[in-house]
Amino acid sequence: MRRDRLVVAAVLAIGLWQLGAGAWLPLKAWAAQSLLRQAWEETRDGSTGVRPWPWADTWPVARLSAIGGVVDLIVLAGGSGRTLAFGPGHLDASAAPGEEGNTVLVGHRDTHFRFLSELEPGDDLGIETADGRRYRYRVTGTAVVDSRRDGISLDAAQDRLTLITCYPFDAVRPGGPLRYVVMATRRDADPATPGGGPPR
Repeated sequence: MRRDRLVVAAVLAIGLWQLGAGAWLPLKAWAAQSLLRQAWEETRDGSTGVRPWPWADTWPVARLSAIGGVVDLIVLAGGSGRTLAFGPGHLDASAAPGEEGNTVLVGHRDTHFRFLSELEPGDDLGIETADGRRYRYRVTGTAVVDSRRDGISLDAAQDRLTLITCYPFDAVRPGGPLRYVVMATRRDADPATPGGGPPR
């Protein structure tokens, strides 16, 4: 009888540990967005390289909106795993948000970039830069690529926004070579609106 209780207690403890481990990444990503928004507001007020917490090795560089404003995310500098735990990241080798060329943003499929699975050609995306400029992009297509043999071109004849995450979205194990890519071209730029809301 005592042995049975120990087995049940051990199974419950393992189950709770697994549940906590599975919830940790989404919880951390959600909580970080509040601190990131504070850092974004300071960035919008003219500060540069505002770290959202003292030990952060990244800072806000843009704001991304999608699905009619339902998705509203602070984009961070860099694409390291540590950065992506807190929000989508801008790949330094690509064009800066709002600049000419191909701006590449990356994010995790199970947190910030889960919404990529809902995007379709014709959908709008918005980018707001630190100086208040807003840009609108229209989704032109999606693709699944193999990162072992397919690359993303940083040279673009048109100003583009490329969003990348791991694939498939419902994979049990993280990682793997497949990437889901959303491609969008710039439609226009909106004038800066002091104190304005998210990009449209």
